[in-house]
Amino acid sequence: MTDQNVTEPEPPLPPVELVRPGLWSIPVPIPNNPLRYVLVYAFETEQGPYLIDAGWNTDDAYHTLVDGLGTAGFDIEDVKGVLVTHIHPDHYGLAGRIREASGAWVGLHPADAALIEDRYDEPDDLLEKIGAMLRRDGAPPEEILTLQNASMPARNWVWAVVPDVLVEDGDKPDIPGWDLTAIWTPGHSPGHICLYEAGHKLMLSGDHVLPRITPNISFHPQAGPDPLGDFLASLDKVATFDTAEALPAHEHRFADLPGRVAELKGHHQARFEEVVVAIRSGSTTAWDIASHMTWSRPWEQIQGWMRRAAAGETLAHLRYLQKQGIVDEIDGEPAEWHVVDLATRA
Repeated sequence: MTDQNVTEPEPPLPPVELVRPGLWSIPVPIPNNPLRYVLVYAFETEQGPYLIDAGWNTDDAYHTLVDGLGTAGFDIEDVKGVLVTHIHPDHYGLAGRIREASGAWVGLHPADAALIEDRYDEPDDLLEKIGAMLRRDGAPPEEILTLQNASMPARNWVWAVVPDVLVEDGDKPDIPGWDLTAIWTPGHSPGHICLYEAGHKLMLSGDHVLPRITPNISFHPQAGPDPLGDFLASLDKVATFDTAEALPAHEHRFADLPGRVAELKGHHQARFEEVVVAIRSGSTTAWDIASHMTWSRPWEQIQGWMRRAAAGETLAHLRYLQKQGIVDEIDGEPAEWHVVDLATRA
């Protein structure tokens, strides 16, 4: 009989790996998160290493990254650049601390760079917009304040820093000896980028394409008008590259990038159908529609930021379907959604 009070220890992080000659994968822990770690990639050059992503700004994450670089034969002071795939704390949080230690440049897409002040420096206006969005979604009034502030603790794990380099779609980042091209892939964040390394046919896919889980694509005040439409178009974009292996920021490397893209598109098609069924069954607010969709656990067990993210994902699907003329919304607080009569679409 198992002791109910015994907590199973977490499995160890994956090892630091030499992925290709001169390219290292360094797992960096994420605190209190089922993803457990972000994979930071280090490109060797004669000048020193260049990093893709950074990790959360915790002492544990920082020292794990330092130790990982040591395994690759470098000190943190050797880092010359940190190219961040997107602005979320597990990718961007340590970038400022690394720059402080090494003088490295920090690179980010302009669309994410534009979010830094509202997200990390002056969040009060953003919090008000999130509260208004939740009321419009039909969230229960007694939950709104908790949901509104659910992501605030993450600010403690970010060393907010203005990027030194803005990386646009099609740019060739200055990482000597490597043939990298930035691919703008908005959706998970407005400025998310993937990086294609032509010499080894590698796609560093950030959070855009993961091997097992689907990235969170939410509608929220910093997401743009149609984040899911942006995401689906960006999936098609990366699928056209001749890729031998994808190197994501979480989980593990995988070979069949076009196949995984097809799976993700199929997943969202199934979600569209769920949304329409929920509306036809009587759900009219984004919140109620979300409560009738399929998640990894029952709706009643989803709390805090995860519940807000689920509602945001639902709203992203609604906005996409609205753009396609399949559903429409009646303005109000809360707003109500309905399926468009096919006869009115002729």
